[in-house]
Amino acid sequence: MTDGTDGPADRARTRRPKLGRWLAGGAVATLATVLGLTLALRSGAAPACAAPPRAAAPVAAALLAPPAAGTLNKGKSTFYDSKGEGGNCSYPSAPADRLYVALGPSEYAGGAGCGGYLDVTGPKGKVRVMIMDQCPECAPGHIDLSREAFARIADPVQGIVNVSYRLVVDPPLAGPLSFRIKEGASQYWFAVLVAGHGNPLRAVEVRQGSSGGWRTATRESYNYWLIDSGAGPGPYQIRVTDTRGHRVTATGIRMAPGQVQRSTVRMYGGTSGGTTTTSRSPSASPKPRASATGSPTPSVSTTPSAETATPAAPTSDPAALPPVPVAATSPGCGT
Repeated sequence: MTDGTDGPADRARTRRPKLGRWLAGGAVATLATVLGLTLALRSGAAPACAAPPRAAAPVAAALLAPPAAGTLNKGKSTFYDSKGEGGNCSYPSAPADRLYVALGPSEYAGGAGCGGYLDVTGPKGKVRVMIMDQCPECAPGHIDLSREAFARIADPVQGIVNVSYRLVVDPPLAGPLSFRIKEGASQYWFAVLVAGHGNPLRAVEVRQGSSGGWRTATRESYNYWLIDSGAGPGPYQIRVTDTRGHRVTATGIRMAPGQVQRSTVRMYGGTSGGTTTTSRSPSASPKPRASATGSPTPSVSTTPSAETATPAAPTSDPAALPPVPVAATSPGCGT
């Protein structure tokens, strides 16, 4: 540069010696620290406690739970189209009447609300919809209806409207329970989808044949109930308990991955073609989504066993997932 001012190259050159001296000085300091710690440890002295890393701001542990039974919630609604698919709840297809809803992550609650029903009221009226999907971007109180359901409560041109909604208790059932063993399942890995239950489910238990102990399945976020170590080759008894305390047992469910197997057991309100093992007297109930046709009909347990006759304690609210865990903080010095 002709004006005497250092250019980028000149500034770089003047920095390098300083950088080298800084690195050299840092290396000496680091070496001295290491040697000092080594000598202190050898002499039996405890090193000084370093300041713990800065912890992230505490996050309130929020419960994930579907809408509480009978509780009126107020919020807003938009609409979408599932293109006929069964959503995050893994149903083979959308309900035949196409009246369904997607909930935000907090109310979807890892699949805990799947198969339940909401009564939604908007500017034009009320509609009953099945919980079928998750809306990842929806905040608490924001529900995403099917286009057909939205048209029942508001003019679609509005796009978004204020609504109120509540979870239906014991909605009328369209038929008995159906079961679908997941593709890839075997006697060593068991996963089943239960449909037609009306109220959200609280528990699914499985046992091989008609003897042996019941094995508790774990609900996955995609709504299949999983036993990771398998449940044997089948056929199975499957005991289903909902959040209202209704409990029934279906038998003869085969290891037939990908097939919808219709039982003759209703979750409540009586059975078609058999005696149900319900543990309490429920009211009439929901219209679950239709299953694929052409599936074999499993047999039904007609005589309640001591296990199936034992009442399940009803709950006032749908089963909720445990609180979202907060990341553990690093242990303090000396702990």
